[in-house]
Amino acid sequence: MHAVVFAYHDVGVHCLKALLVAGIKIDLVVTHQDDPNENVWFASVSKLCSEQQIPYVMPNATELPNLIPQLQALAPDYIFSFYYRNMIPAQILACAKIAALNMHGSLLPKYRGRAPINWAILHGESKTGATLHVMEAKPDAGDIVAQAEVSIGPDETATDVFAKVSQAAVSVINVVLPDLILGKVPHQLNDLSKGSYFGGRKPSDGLIHWDQSAQQIHNLVRAVAPPYPGAFTDWQGQTMIVARSSLQGPFPAELDLGARGIQVVDNRVFGICGDHQALEILEWFPAKTH
Repeated sequence: MHAVVFAYHDVGVHCLKALLVAGIKIDLVVTHQDDPNENVWFASVSKLCSEQQIPYVMPNATELPNLIPQLQALAPDYIFSFYYRNMIPAQILACAKIAALNMHGSLLPKYRGRAPINWAILHGESKTGATLHVMEAKPDAGDIVAQAEVSIGPDETATDVFAKVSQAAVSVINVVLPDLILGKVPHQLNDLSKGSYFGGRKPSDGLIHWDQSAQQIHNLVRAVAPPYPGAFTDWQGQTMIVARSSLQGPFPAELDLGARGIQVVDNRVFGICGDHQALEILEWFPAKTH
């Protein structure tokens, strides 16, 4: 079986390795340049390709249509997308003889779209997962091929959960590869009416609104904790990144639960939230000024 793989991030590296172990011949990998404005804390697909002597290219999104003649000539059995961030044109998907399949970091149909793990934590979910699905022109809308679930602990950050989802993605690939190698693609309905779609997130979305509940603010802190850009608030004229928080008391009796915002008691930092509950800030630091 031959494949062309669009890949980036840890999920891209782990799933590429799983394909190689299974004996899939990878004719080309399409990845992208790292964003100079992003904290790159994850594994490199281009480095893996160099080590394994797999041909790879790094076009920008507008250059993708230029690949169509090359992919038509390769005529791969499968096209895979593993955490590749750009929309792949339908003419490219059509180059796969059997199927074009994408790995998405949620339990579809929930959390279609961008930043699925961050959004799941932000919404207080207790579970998420990885889903392999058929790619269509509409994002994350094709039939589900296989999925695996992971738990989200009450204090886990997006990075903690991402590590679990990366492993779940590999287990999904390994479960379904025997069928794929035989040219069989399992299908189950991806019922979009039971799901949700979310767009990307910007660093400015990390602003803490102290009128929200303590649970909502704790979820925000976890969802965007470093190495993501971080939740932030203003304190004494300085922007502070809130890296870690806790809802576990007991809290000092001296806290004024009627006054929203930051309060410092006995060298401990607390945020008073809109539901008159306190949240302890376990770790914070000044934001870098550019």
